[in-house]
Amino acid sequence: MSTKNRVTASIVAAVALLLQAACAITSPLQRLQQADALAEAMGWQRKTVQGGLLPLTVYAPNTALSAPTLTVYIEGDGLAWLNAGTVSPDPTPVHPVALQLALRHPHGAAVYLARPCQFQPGALPAACRSALWTSARYGPEVIDSMDAALDQLMRQSGARRLVLVGFSGGGSVAALLAARRADVTLLLTVAANLDTAQWTRLQGLAPLAGSFNPADHAAQLAPVPQHHWVGADDDVVPPAVLASFAARFPAGATPALTVVQGYGHACCWQASWAAMVRAVLPPEESSVLPGKALD
Repeated sequence: MSTKNRVTASIVAAVALLLQAACAITSPLQRLQQADALAEAMGWQRKTVQGGLLPLTVYAPNTALSAPTLTVYIEGDGLAWLNAGTVSPDPTPVHPVALQLALRHPHGAAVYLARPCQFQPGALPAACRSALWTSARYGPEVIDSMDAALDQLMRQSGARRLVLVGFSGGGSVAALLAARRADVTLLLTVAANLDTAQWTRLQGLAPLAGSFNPADHAAQLAPVPQHHWVGADDDVVPPAVLASFAARFPAGATPALTVVQGYGHACCWQASWAAMVRAVLPPEESSVLPGKALD
């Protein structure tokens, strides 16, 4: 079997494990092992960066990161609730869509950044409170932590610019980070609840009292180039949520939105992602900075 075929077989096997996991809630350790296998099949490995008091999990290529622009993929909310009345004890996602998208990134330096308390080996750190993946999932502590992690990733890679890509709730986090940073040159989201007030109203959920709403930061986001995708069949984040977000922008600064027919919330972005994102990414940069594999 050729090397290419062996890699393809490994990816298929890893994805099969993830799809099996989607039908039943596996243990946090099993979810971590499945993500490790998916990453290792593509020559990526798990590392840790410190975001304030919160250690954050990163998956990155084994090779050195050396481009002037670093693309960072941010995971969704993960397993926040076991059911309508029971908070999950561990938010590690059963189906890490953002990781699968990151592994299909077509060109340039890219890494994956998990949300606080996701993919933690062993017991969760003491700083992990359930509010960080429920009511305060987009709150100051989370955004400050992710912001600090981005600073560390840029120092380690030597990058000067950021492209942020967020899936689902990771898109909300990415938007809030882009609103506060001056080095984000492109914001991309997939199935993201970018107007959390509209999202909770449509879904009949309690307001996220401890969280920021990205739509409230439209003025800060208006200068940032961005593109947002949502599935026409998404019943988790309906297209109306993205329309409500876009309506908050000043005249002439409405962000690009694409409603993809036949797609839902988690399906089927992975299969077409490389082509979709290649069309909006900056061209491959010819200038390369000295870089290193992430510590």
